[in-house]
Amino acid sequence: MSQYSSTETLKEPRVTEHSVNSSPSLSPQDEKDISTPSTPAESINLEAQAATPPPYHVFTRSRKLQMVIIVSFAAIFSPLSSNIYFPALSEISKELDVSMSLATLTVTVYMIVQGLAPSFWGSFSDVLGRRVIFIGTFLVYMIANIALGVSTNYAQLMVFRALQAAGSAATISIGAGVIGDITTSAERGSLIGIFGGVRMLGQGIGPVFGGILSEYLGFRSIFWFLIIVSGISLLSILFFLPETLRTIAGNGTVPLKGMYRPLIYSITGQKDAQEGSTPSAKKSNVTWRTVVAPLTFLGEKDVFITLFFGSIVYTVWSMVTSSTSDLFEQKYGLNSMEVGLTFLGNGFGCMTGSYTIGYLMDYNHKRTEREYCLQHNLPIDTRINSKTHPDFPIEYARMRNTWWISAIFIVSVAVYGVSLRTHLALPIILQFVIAYGSTAIFTINSALVIDLYPGASASATAVNNLMRCLVGAAGVAAVQPIIDAITAQWTFVLLAGITIAMLPLLMVEMRWGYQWRLERHERYQKKENNA
Repeated sequence: MSQYSSTETLKEPRVTEHSVNSSPSLSPQDEKDISTPSTPAESINLEAQAATPPPYHVFTRSRKLQMVIIVSFAAIFSPLSSNIYFPALSEISKELDVSMSLATLTVTVYMIVQGLAPSFWGSFSDVLGRRVIFIGTFLVYMIANIALGVSTNYAQLMVFRALQAAGSAATISIGAGVIGDITTSAERGSLIGIFGGVRMLGQGIGPVFGGILSEYLGFRSIFWFLIIVSGISLLSILFFLPETLRTIAGNGTVPLKGMYRPLIYSITGQKDAQEGSTPSAKKSNVTWRTVVAPLTFLGEKDVFITLFFGSIVYTVWSMVTSSTSDLFEQKYGLNSMEVGLTFLGNGFGCMTGSYTIGYLMDYNHKRTEREYCLQHNLPIDTRINSKTHPDFPIEYARMRNTWWISAIFIVSVAVYGVSLRTHLALPIILQFVIAYGSTAIFTINSALVIDLYPGASASATAVNNLMRCLVGAAGVAAVQPIIDAITAQWTFVLLAGITIAMLPLLMVEMRWGYQWRLERHERYQKKENNA
């Protein structure tokens, strides 16, 4: 018997996922009219309507995939803006006459704001809508890149790198919000995997472009390149991405107007729109609590444990990545362009980890569904998720592969420092494996946090980003002094040991996370009943 077999305390009605958005309650007269149809045909129609609840979202799989690609391209700019910059650190240090540690601090500042900004933008996107916030963040991002392109000193570089992060960082949380709006948990894993894989393209190609641009045109050319590419992404959003926030667009049938309506609808029309269709959920107002509310997620034990373990893995990976330029230039005598090429292993490890684990999560979800159905004597093809069946063990479904992924990650980090004494190919291969493991864990965490807070997916993802980036920023600031003090070999052995020390957090989440989530569900139910 599995670990989740003894928790049948919730007497929820067993409904399908499509019935989450139920219709408004009927008046007694309406109920009388429906219960006494005037003709047999009318009776058949009513029975058919009762047997076929509205879909969670009306978009086809191909349409959802198109939207995921659009938001993934937008989300590229958070990792791209960070990694395209790494090969230029040595040139920045020389041209601005600052130490390598000070040049690396511009990465730290970027990561700090990268962690803070999504909590603001993500919260507002859960209230005001995805499109308007996407457009606002891109405008901030493009202004910051223009300022960076004409910057002349270190202080300007620091300030506008922070502004650049403020504009780019939230694209990930807003993109995750779009995916949460249009997908059920059963199909979410693969789309989250695609989302992560496409955006991680920035990890793979960013340093290559950064190295080439820095080597031949100077480091400021990086920012002009980012302006051009981000402009293309903004146009794709304006033309093709409809509003998806369910309090505004419902399940895709609500007619969209104004800023919520993409320009393409002016040509094709909104084919899925149904006149008179309204969102099933009530739209919230923007208040100061809109910004701080996501921080309360960290007060939930299961959420905090999940995110803290992920942040440690992210920090170790960031320390490997941010130290690459200096270590490879010293050990192997590479120039900026050659250093950029070495980041390909890291980038493609990120992409592979996100793609493969995304599809593996879908498989694990279906596998856990079957186990749940057999255990509860339900039809084997019943679609189950934690929203329709609160006692469904979503933690177990998502984390079934975390153990072997963590083991591979730890071993690779432990030998990475030693590998720097060998041929260049070995540390590049290990960077691929480290990136694969870290991104796989990020993907699992991202999907799980959205599952835990499906109604506030952008805010939940923003909190995930907040913890990762703040802890990661501390690690990036510390890595160079640690390497100087104890050498690269012992630095990465130490980081592997820290990750091992965090493994009990996974055991705690697998053992008690399920129970904590049920307690939270009951607590929210009581609040709704008392409201």
